[in-house]
Amino acid sequence: MPLGARIFLVYFLFVGLAGWFVLSTVMDEIRPGVRQSTEETLVDTANLLAEILRDEVKAGGLAQSRLPALLEAYGRRQPQAQIWGVEKTQVNHRIYVTDAHGIVLLDSSGAAVGEDYSRWNDVLLTLRGQYGARSSREDPSDPDSSVMYVAAPIKDGERIIGVVSVAKPNRTLQPYIERSQRRLGWLGAGLIGLGLLIGALLSWWLSASLRKLTRYAQAVSAGQRAELPSLRGGELTQLAQALERMRTELEGKAYVERYVHTLTHELKSPLAAIRGAAELLGGEMPAAQRQRFVGNIDQEAGRMQQLIERLLHLAQVEQRQGLEERVRVPLRGLLEALLEQQMARIARASLRVDNQLPAGLDVWGERFLLRQALANLLDNALDFTPPGGWLRCSAEARDGRVELRLFNQAEAIPDYALARLCERFYSLPRPGGGRKSSGLGLNFVSEVAQLHGGALRIGNVEGGVEVVLSLPRA
Repeated sequence: MPLGARIFLVYFLFVGLAGWFVLSTVMDEIRPGVRQSTEETLVDTANLLAEILRDEVKAGGLAQSRLPALLEAYGRRQPQAQIWGVEKTQVNHRIYVTDAHGIVLLDSSGAAVGEDYSRWNDVLLTLRGQYGARSSREDPSDPDSSVMYVAAPIKDGERIIGVVSVAKPNRTLQPYIERSQRRLGWLGAGLIGLGLLIGALLSWWLSASLRKLTRYAQAVSAGQRAELPSLRGGELTQLAQALERMRTELEGKAYVERYVHTLTHELKSPLAAIRGAAELLGGEMPAAQRQRFVGNIDQEAGRMQQLIERLLHLAQVEQRQGLEERVRVPLRGLLEALLEQQMARIARASLRVDNQLPAGLDVWGERFLLRQALANLLDNALDFTPPGGWLRCSAEARDGRVELRLFNQAEAIPDYALARLCERFYSLPRPGGGRKSSGLGLNFVSEVAQLHGGALRIGNVEGGVEVVLSLPRA
């Protein structure tokens, strides 16, 4: 299972369980909370009525007063009140009054007048001077039929002369409880969903950052040119920088070892030729032969110098992870300058050059590297073009890129060599002598093309060989 999925799963379990626990706890507390608030209101109401009814109960004229008619009229009222989205269409309080012996003197429902309520807790406890309250079911088999009763003493001085009880069915509170639970449920679900979304985004961001670092490490281990990914986050940025420093250290050591071995191997042949010629020059020989050996030493020394210079140029390009500058480079002007430098060689071989590069066709890149790359391509083409042959330079723009084509008249490249032309130190014999080059020119051009985000292709065409260099268009 991917790391991001595992992180999200753990986060999901934590947020889900924590959210469910908190939500279920709050849900369970809504019902008793509403009932406690209602009971507190009933206590106030009962005590207010106890003060209002005190004189009538003390005088014994409660039944003959206006209170029975008032309570009957109260029971018929239809408030039509909108309370937090719940419509209230009738009053629900039941009020009854008992004397000091618990006998009902007045009942707003008119059903219990004259009955003995002295055994009910609301009346019993209040007559004892305690807080009197009870909750009783109207239907013993129906748990939703419970009614809450709260009583207050009617006093004459310090003597309790009666009790007034106020009752409210719990079912009248249920719409408010259900509405609160419903709103809380939606809110809780939304918060849990938002938390999970944040967790998913966090897991995706962390996984994406790790995938970038993984791809970077894989590219580096495969020897590819890779740019350090840009990451946000202190620890991830530090990890990326640590990987970059480790890559630089390891690549530097391996690079030096590889080039020392390569340079040692490639210098063996010219050094052996120079040493052999020097030994022979120590003896007596004709002047003409001596001059030939001196020429060999000069030729091999030049070969060594060219090899070292090209290795240094190639090393500079291979070690780079990006361009030092990105400027507009005109291709036609660059190629004309290179042809001008090679004009003596072109004239000596009687070569025909057709420069078809259009004016105004520019590319983005580092001018110095592009000049070196084109110089290598032109030098390679001149090596393989026979005397009297011709070269053609052309270019076309497509899909935001420029394809520079350099054609030279020459024999076809063998199939076995086509795939290896850009390998380091691989070279084909030059026409007319069989001499090989250092094998670094095309490899250098390929590295420059990749550094610019382009590519190098070499293939046989009718009448010769064509090299295609793809670069980003300016």
